[in-house]
Amino acid sequence: MANSAKGFDVRKQWGFTTIAAVCFVLLYLPVVLLVVYSFNAGTSVAIWEGFSLQWYRSAWDNQQVQEATVRSLVLAFWASLIATSAAVLAALATTRVRPFKGYSTVFAAINQPLMVPEIVTAVALLILFAGIKVQTGYTGLGYLVLAHSAFCIPFAYLPIRARLQGMDLTLEQAASDLYASPFQVFRRITLPQLWPGILAGAMLAFVISLDDVVITEFVKSAGQDTLPTYMLGQLRRVVTPEVNAISTVLLAISVTMVIAFFFLSRVKK
Repeated sequence: MANSAKGFDVRKQWGFTTIAAVCFVLLYLPVVLLVVYSFNAGTSVAIWEGFSLQWYRSAWDNQQVQEATVRSLVLAFWASLIATSAAVLAALATTRVRPFKGYSTVFAAINQPLMVPEIVTAVALLILFAGIKVQTGYTGLGYLVLAHSAFCIPFAYLPIRARLQGMDLTLEQAASDLYASPFQVFRRITLPQLWPGILAGAMLAFVISLDDVVITEFVKSAGQDTLPTYMLGQLRRVVTPEVNAISTVLLAISVTMVIAFFFLSRVKK
């Protein structure tokens, strides 16, 4: 009876520590090796030949890497901006209204990209955009921006919605009682309190867009390689520590953004 009163603690179960340690090793050891061999002086990605920064310099001087990096950053910026704007509107529409018939359907539709395999979304977008390309003749970067924006909306939506649900409605109700319009309430009361959630959602959407391969590979036109798809193409030809160096930089950017997202999402006021 005493044990049942204390409740179930998975940490005290037999083998938990061993299984957890094995999982962490399998998850992070490959990443550690990738970072270590990005500083390899030789051309091998498996044999250590000394410390060097030559592959970082090589990637920095590579014209294709420069173009792909700029394209990735521009794409991630616009995709996160559009996705976050849509996510704010969707979050307001699902948290600042009374429950209505079909609410669950709306919530599921917003989060559909999280539930459907990414390859299915990529093929669907490929078919849609292929028809538009034939009719309009336009083959620019706009398709990638739209595709990434649509895919990133739920990633921005969830932290923004969580922030809205955790906010105290007293100030909003007081502003309404003082005859403020809905827009004035949003601009002067809701938005200042919502900023941490918006920034967190934007950062998460930016990272998702920056790292995406599957949708980009299906939707992009010729000459529109992003950094991840450029790396994929290089891996099909020859693997050098230059790819490790690029991956390490991407990893550093992603980790920094995720850490910032974590701290922003914890802000209470």
